[in-house]
Formats: sequence, C-alpha cells, structure tokens
Amino acid sequence: MAFAIRRPSTAFSEDPSDRAQKRIRDEGHLAFIRRLPSVLSGVYGCEACHIRYGDPVYRKKHTGKAQKPDDAWTLPLSPDEHRAQHDTNEREWWLSHRIDPLALAQALYATTGDTDAAVRIIVQGRITLGLSATGRTAGE
Repeated sequence: MAFAIRRPSTAFSEDPSDRAQKRIRDEGHLAFIRRLPSVLSGVYGCEACHIRYGDPVYRKKHTGKAQKPDDAWTLPLSPDEHRAQHDTNEREWWLSHRIDPLALAQALYATTGDTDAAVRIIVQGRITLGLSATGRTAGE
C-alpha cells in the first residue's frame, strides 16, 4: 500500500515569505549615509555602499549582482574603499577589517537623520577596532 506525505509547496524553500517583496528604497537614508564619514578611514565624501551578502541572524537575504538589497543595508565608504569591497569576497573583506557590517548598518539605519548619533556610532566602532584616522591599526 502506497501513501503520500502531504507538504506545502513552500516546504523546502529558504524563505517563501519574501519572494514577492520588492526592494525597499529609502533615498533619504542614502543621502544621510553619504554625509557620514567612512566606517574604515573616517574620511568624508563617501558613497552609500550596499551590503549584498545574506545572513539569517539579521534576516538579511542574499542579493546577486543584478539586484540591490534594501537601502537600510548600507554603510558609508570612500569611493576607493567601495570599489575594493566589490572586488573580492564581500564577507571576507569585511571580516578582514574586523567589522560586522550588518550590525553597523542596522545601528545607522536606526539613527537616520541624527548625524551626531551616527558619527558617534562610527567613531565608537573605530575606537573598538583600534583604527586610526587612516584606517590602520595602531601597530601598522
């Protein structure tokens, strides 16, 4: 006697809840990020760098080259730093700088519009990492 196990069509999908969701755009937040100092070097004149890799801890889905993540997942980087971030394995690149970009992006998104609070978050992160104004550690 044969039997079948009933399961929903989404049983083996990673996260079926967000398949139809469109990317959340927030031009105000992107403009805010561009006014902040770089999370690496502390210089101004930054671009809004989207973090593409996914992480279930942050409920952040992976996005490929043809799509951008929600604008909440951005950090300020100088143009050269931004290019370097995209030229290699992104997760490893951030790890090499000892930065959890998703935690930092969440903190900055929570302070959108409050430049003083955002700069404090960036400066505190740089102090915690032991980075100088040049982005190098004290021993380099």
